[in-house]
Amino acid sequence: MYFDAHSDIWCDVTTRRLNGETNVFDRCHLERLRKGGVEGSIFVIWVDPPYDVDYVKRTEQIMAAAKAEIAECRSFRIVHTYDEMMQANADGVIYIFIGIEGMAAMGKDLSWIDRYYDFGCRHGILTWNEANDLGAGALSGKDYGLTDLGKEAVRRMQEKGMLLDVSHLNDKGFWDLVKITQKPFVASHSNSRAMCNVPRNLTDDQLRAIRDVNGVVGLNAFNLFIDDDPEKQTVEKLAQHAAHMIDVMGIDHVGCGFDFFEFIDNPDTMGTMTDTGSPCTKGLANCSEIPNLFACFEKMGMSKEEMEKIARLNFQRVVKDAIG
Repeated sequence: MYFDAHSDIWCDVTTRRLNGETNVFDRCHLERLRKGGVEGSIFVIWVDPPYDVDYVKRTEQIMAAAKAEIAECRSFRIVHTYDEMMQANADGVIYIFIGIEGMAAMGKDLSWIDRYYDFGCRHGILTWNEANDLGAGALSGKDYGLTDLGKEAVRRMQEKGMLLDVSHLNDKGFWDLVKITQKPFVASHSNSRAMCNVPRNLTDDQLRAIRDVNGVVGLNAFNLFIDDDPEKQTVEKLAQHAAHMIDVMGIDHVGCGFDFFEFIDNPDTMGTMTDTGSPCTKGLANCSEIPNLFACFEKMGMSKEEMEKIARLNFQRVVKDAIG
């Protein structure tokens, strides 16, 4: 069974519910998740283009849609702590943490952190690819990192027991966070820059820094983060990313954060991330194919204990350490 530390399913829930649909999770996602063996995930509130013309409006739409879906659906359970996660798993229910991918909606108003927390969020990424009042994202083109406001946001989030995530920060912002963190943090959906040189992937020095705070990096199935050659954008190449990351960080610091969004068919959204028309990796197109990656690990000689750490135990540990 697998813990997927990054999912954009709330985006699909929002789009469909605004079009009058209900019970979106069960109808459109549950079968794939069960087939792939996903026992839990972090579902993020993400303002995808073109809705970023009004971050507040779209954030509130997503929160309203998520609230309605949570009230309606019984096949998953929102959890807030390590103990709640483990109890849901023991009860045979998919456990979901609510996260934030980009906090541009708050502007300069840090009280939004309390609003997110009160809504149930226990995870947060300060930026998406853009620059906002908290810091600069990986594709923003800016040469600064966290602002003073962003540094204060980091402190407040960790004091409240929210898991900090650096996957979309630029390099300067990453190292700014390293200097002030008091708890383990994660990169929920990033690969190795040594294996594929794109800004969203992490250097070996960054991987070691996450290791040193006892954090975790989640393997990302987005094809452009696996190889710049479309012929090599395969599940086997992602397994090679994992092998390199294990060499650098150790087995205790690699997990899964697949960032599947084959269900997002908005060309405005897709065009901001890929010009190939598809984010899918060969052999790992959606969550139903997660076992293909672990079949690669088995062929590489990984033990069952090592695969179990990548599958879920490493992220479960950091949830316990950072959230409680």
